[in-house]
Amino acid sequence: MATAVRPLQTAMYAKLTASTTLTDLVTGIYDEVPEGAVLPYVSFGSITESVDDAHDHQGLDTIVVIHVWSGYPGNAEAADIFAAVDAALDRVPLVIPGFPDITIKHDGHQFLADPDPDIRHVNARYRVWLTSDL
Repeated sequence: MATAVRPLQTAMYAKLTASTTLTDLVTGIYDEVPEGAVLPYVSFGSITESVDDAHDHQGLDTIVVIHVWSGYPGNAEAADIFAAVDAALDRVPLVIPGFPDITIKHDGHQFLADPDPDIRHVNARYRVWLTSDL
């Protein structure tokens, strides 16, 4: 098993776009943010995979970063959007063919000062363990 990035991101995207709470708060959910995208929105960031095999299965320990971007003064809007992201992803069942055991858990987040003082940014990390039978 080389990578699960594509099916994992697809499963996470499906959970995010299925959340009407989230989609009512943002203008889009992006893998690649298009030029001219209007705030607020959510985007996928870096994804790190580490091999986490055992004797009876192949596994991956993955960190997926989700970014929340807001143009609202203060942290209120960004915090509401992050809460909706977290409700859509933290400890929810994911279905990915070939991986019978998947666990996703919120691993931490940070409210960041963006170089543009009019933009609020939340960097949220989700840890995902995926196992596949040998």
